[in-house]
Parts: sequence; C-alpha cells; structure tokens
Amino acid sequence: MARTSILFMAEAVTLAHVGRPLSLALGLPGDQYDIHFACADGYDFCFKQTAFHRWRIDSLSTQQFLQALASGKPLYTESTLQAYVEDDLRLLEAVKPDLVIGDFRLSLSVSARLRQIPYITVSNAYWSPYVRQHYTVPRLPLTGVLPIWLANPLFRLIRPLAFATHAVPLNRVRRRHGLPSLGSDLRRTYTDADRTLYADIPQLFPPHAMPPTHDYLGAVIWAPPVDLPPWWQRAELSSGRPIIYVTLGSSGQGTLLPRVLRALAPLPVTVLAATAGTIRIDAVPPNAFVAPFLPGDAAARRASLVICNGGSPTSQQALTAGVPVIGIAGNLDQFLNMHGIVAAGAGQLLRADRFQETALRHAATRLLDDGPARLAARQLATAFRDFLPAQRLH
Repeated sequence: MARTSILFMAEAVTLAHVGRPLSLALGLPGDQYDIHFACADGYDFCFKQTAFHRWRIDSLSTQQFLQALASGKPLYTESTLQAYVEDDLRLLEAVKPDLVIGDFRLSLSVSARLRQIPYITVSNAYWSPYVRQHYTVPRLPLTGVLPIWLANPLFRLIRPLAFATHAVPLNRVRRRHGLPSLGSDLRRTYTDADRTLYADIPQLFPPHAMPPTHDYLGAVIWAPPVDLPPWWQRAELSSGRPIIYVTLGSSGQGTLLPRVLRALAPLPVTVLAATAGTIRIDAVPPNAFVAPFLPGDAAARRASLVICNGGSPTSQQALTAGVPVIGIAGNLDQFLNMHGIVAAGAGQLLRADRFQETALRHAATRLLDDGPARLAARQLATAFRDFLPAQRLH
C-alpha cells in the first residue's frame, strides 16, 4: 500500500517554528508516511539522523522578524506574502503531497487552497479566536515612553485596530487569488486552515465554542540534537543544591542573560544556562555553567525551576517535567502564554522591559520554596501526559 505523502512547511523565523513541526514529523511512523520537510537555510543541525526529503523555502530573517515584533508593525507585507505564495505553489507542484502541515506559514492559507491540498496548521491556543484572552501591553515603543499603568489601558483600546492592521496583508493576497477575506481579527489569519491544531492543552487555555475543526495536540517537545557540554556530569550538579535552568531563547531577550546570571549568583543554587548562540558571556558566576545549546527537556528534568522568555517551547519543557516557570516576557506571544501559566498557579511573569535583578532574585527564591506552585506544575505535567501529539496528528 502506498504511503501517505506529508509535506511539513516551517516558517523559520525562530528555532521553535522549525523544532515543533520537526518533532511531529519524527513522531510519525516511516512505514506509513513519506515525509517531506521544507524550511529556510541555516537549520541543517536540526536534521541530524533524519531521512526526510528536504526542500528549501524562503522566510524572513530572524532579525527582520524580531524588529517587526519590537516595533509593533505587521510581521509581513503584502509583497512578502505574495512571494511566499509563489514559492509555496512551486513546492506543492513539485512534491504533490496528500497533506501539507504548516507552522506559522501564513501563505498556506492561500497556496494550499489554490492547489486544493488538505491543510493543517499548528498554532498555539492563546492565538485561537475560540479561547478567551487577557491582553497585557508587550514590549513596544509605547512602553519606552509611558508607565505600564498608562500603556496597558491604551494598548487594550487600540489592540483591535492593531490586529485589523496586521490582518490586512494576508486578506489582500487572498483577495488577489479570489479567496474571501478572513476579517479583521488577526487570530483568524494566524489559525486559518482546514484543520487547526493547538500545541497546548485545554487545562491552560480553555476553549470557548470551539468548532470540531479545531483541537488540542498537547505539548510538542523538541530539543536540538547537540553534544552535551563537558560539565554536564560534574559532581556539583549532583550536590543536592537546587538547579535552575535558564534560557532566554532566540526571540529577543538574550541580551538579559548576563544580568539574569548575576541576579542568581548570590543564591545557594546551581545554574545551567544556554545562550542559544546569541550572546557571549564574558564573566560566568561561580554557581553557573553555560553552553550555547542544551537539551532543554533534559535540563528541565534536572531543574527545580526554569527561567525563560515565557514562550511556549521552553515553558512546556518545564511543565511537562512538573517544574514551575519564571517567564521574562517581551513580545505578545510570550505574555499570552505566561498568562495561562500564571492563572494555573505554576509560574510568575516578569517584564523584559522593566527587568530588575532584585525582582528576579526574589521571584526565584519564592518559587523554589513555593509548594503550591510545584504542585500546580506537577498537575499540569499529568494533564500533558494525556496528550500524545504525533498520535493525535494521525
């Protein structure tokens, strides 16, 4: 019997958008599925020991993407999305898959429909139109000149208009190709597909009137295949002192890492830190061990606390290990994710644009001694275990 051909397409603006579909692809049985994987250049290290058919597509650079996020401007122009559609169509014609699965590849809202290929998108539930959200102003030019107490209500007032502005480019490209508008809610443009699967669980982001074409995958855990650093088996890491795993990822907060390490230096803890290859640490405190990359899932399992940028990849590594999270959030995605974790009692949210070393030190001390937070994290770990993403995908 012929295997089902599946094309995964990753919008490689951050490592997470490559790792998530890669984790799903690795979970599918090779005797049933012929796997093709498309993403931009620069991610070869992620594909060690994989036998997928590899394809190249263009994506914005991480720098362009983060600059647009930081300025509050639409992430994509109409011309960029149109170029993506043309790129997609060439690839879909070459591969002729039975199914295409995209991770933040918004142009598939057009190209998959034009080729009449069933299309699944993988997203996060906090971007769903069917999940109620509480919006906090992220790090924007606005927060550089206004106090948060004033910027917050102003942001909530202008957010619907901002979302509508961000939705315009894709709607224009859809109209150019004879497809109907998705409306003015940015969440619809982020989650439009024949089937929408959320890499989350309903316990963190409860659904509201969610249609049957939308469902939860659970945590899609992935760590880059990297060599362990020489210090990974050092005796200090088995001394009985609490371990804190720190990584601020590739989404803009990496420059805070030296200050985070300095904040934790006076505490009776051992710190494992990953730089994500974005920053050099010249002065490593005596209680810290630093590497460019670490297997985040394994590091989280060794830890009593995880400190990250608040994004879903690392926070889910922590929660599936039953470990509380401190999220130092900058962009809206990170704030939305952390609101769910804080509401569940399993973490604390700090602002990247108001970062204070003393505040982090106090938060870390509190969470290391917080029995209810540890219990909440363990309860979420149990809930996550009920979801097996690759099985739910097929």
